[in-house]
Amino acid sequence: MDASNLGRHDSWEGVRAVVAGLGVSGFAAADNLNHLGASVVALDESEAGDRPEKAELLEVLGADVRLGEGATATLPDGVDVLVTSPGWKPTAPLLAQATARGIPVWGEVELAWRLRDPEHDTPWLCVTGTNGKTTTVQMLDSILRAAGLRSIAVGNVGLPIVEAVMDPEPYDVLAVELSSFQLHYTDSMSAQSAAVLNVAEDHLDWYSSMADYAADKGRIYERVQRACVYNVADPETERLVREADVVEGARAVGFTLGMPSVGMVGLVEDILADRAFIEQRDSSAAELCTISDLALNNPGGAAPHVVANALAAAALARSHGVSQAAVRDGLRAFRPDGHRIAVVGERDGVTWVDDSKATNPHAAQSSLLAYDSVVWVAGGLAKGARFDELVQTAGRRLRAAILIGRDRDVIADALSRHAPDVPVIVVGGDETEPVDGGHAMARVVEAAAELARPGDTVLLAPGCASMDMFTNYAERGDAFADAVRRRL
Repeated sequence: MDASNLGRHDSWEGVRAVVAGLGVSGFAAADNLNHLGASVVALDESEAGDRPEKAELLEVLGADVRLGEGATATLPDGVDVLVTSPGWKPTAPLLAQATARGIPVWGEVELAWRLRDPEHDTPWLCVTGTNGKTTTVQMLDSILRAAGLRSIAVGNVGLPIVEAVMDPEPYDVLAVELSSFQLHYTDSMSAQSAAVLNVAEDHLDWYSSMADYAADKGRIYERVQRACVYNVADPETERLVREADVVEGARAVGFTLGMPSVGMVGLVEDILADRAFIEQRDSSAAELCTISDLALNNPGGAAPHVVANALAAAALARSHGVSQAAVRDGLRAFRPDGHRIAVVGERDGVTWVDDSKATNPHAAQSSLLAYDSVVWVAGGLAKGARFDELVQTAGRRLRAAILIGRDRDVIADALSRHAPDVPVIVVGGDETEPVDGGHAMARVVEAAAELARPGDTVLLAPGCASMDMFTNYAERGDAFADAVRRRL
């Protein structure tokens, strides 16, 4: 049965849908497709976490769930649509078989777009980029709420988008974070406005080239209705805007840490200023907030990348018609999640900072550039990325580097080439040990305490994913913070 023209008010009876992956978005897709009347088969090789409980619930509701080794090796017969979880490569057997058979492959984002309620056309304000997505979306959501709108952060952060669009009480607007993986499987979305914050080397274990990675990021601009927000400091983002096929009348709006030109948002001394969404933009700028407003609840509020994220969020909100006062109030009220430039301790003139969320070189570089003298804690899974540009740019700020994790040698090699005078300490072991036995992070903190001098910042900005040693970046950050507090 052809599912391509079905929406939330249509009968999905007779549609056989396969859902690949039973994580957060996969479960949401399977649950809602089942609710709409489709015949759902959910497949996942993993039985970890809460997947068995999710499987049991879906089976009670009438779905066919198959977990464990071999569950995703073969695509069932008679399938009408395959909904894939983000991160599944197109070369995965299940997806490759679907493509070979001519079966549509949707991501959860694509499914959510198709299930929007036509009676309540809730606008989507979308954000992607190598770094800063979550912070920007959460800033945007805070601004929208300050404007009195029923908003929620969804997508790659917060609630699955399918859950949001199927909510019986419609939202006024959605602040949507999208990864390149999610965008890869999205074909019909038409955001009201969208931003690409930056494009830097990442996920080269998934993509064959940077060009392919950038192309998926650029998909967010396709069919944009009002504003394509781009980073003036990153020409690639502007190129993606120029290549996009947008709705007639949509504008390109740059954000910059310099003085904004007409049609941009930027900085006028310490003021975040709008020259894009005011009538007098040819001759003047409107004050949105000050840098000190950003720092009210955010210790890293004056860091350049935090200001850039705030400008991008402000541009998206202003494109939706939000007032200057709401931008200011929303940014004042914003509180970042943990593990993003979080100060965990200070002693003897040394500040200890957890930025475990910096999971690629570009993010780590932004973090390093916020401090003058750093004992850098880095390492983990590099995902095919290189660190030469980071060391060339930020190497002069390094007091020392302490390296952990599977791909620590990748960072060590870059340091030896471009900053050979920086002392490097390698903490061995690819897995954590029990806390009582003094695990790797405790040894990292001890080494950092020996190396740091008054005025230094000991910065956990790994530039790598965490799964070689930890469950996720949050567990890594918690281990660092715990070790720091015990040491201090």
